[in-house]
Amino acid sequence: MARVSTYLNFARSTEQAFEFYRSVFGGEFVGGIKRYGDMPPSPDHPMAEGDGNLVLHVELPILGGFFLMGSDAPESMGHNVKAGNNVYINLEPDSREEADRLFQALSAGGAVEMPIQDMFWGAYFGSLIDKFGTKWMVNHTPTP
Repeated sequence: MARVSTYLNFARSTEQAFEFYRSVFGGEFVGGIKRYGDMPPSPDHPMAEGDGNLVLHVELPILGGFFLMGSDAPESMGHNVKAGNNVYINLEPDSREEADRLFQALSAGGAVEMPIQDMFWGAYFGSLIDKFGTKWMVNHTPTP
């Protein structure tokens, strides 16, 4: 089933922020907290010492079927997180074809941050900034 959620990035405080949000909304993190240290190593993107415990992904249901998601985006990985540039609209379409269509349409005249591609976590994923400055993630996870 397709859904839309909000994705938040923090420099190094995602876990603290999401523990706060969980105290406000209740509930549990879907699938627990995924860490950067859980990723397969990449020679193209070496991880700084101490970054393995940072949050790679966390997901919390909040209200009315809406999900708040987040991850750490530290400077050691080339990010410069500031309030205002740390929010994405995350689209989760039902098909790879719809993911491609949305990605191509939204990126027209904008900037691709990460080309849409198969990812190690099993999704078909890409991110972009549209021509109006809005940040989007397109994340299709095939149904087994």
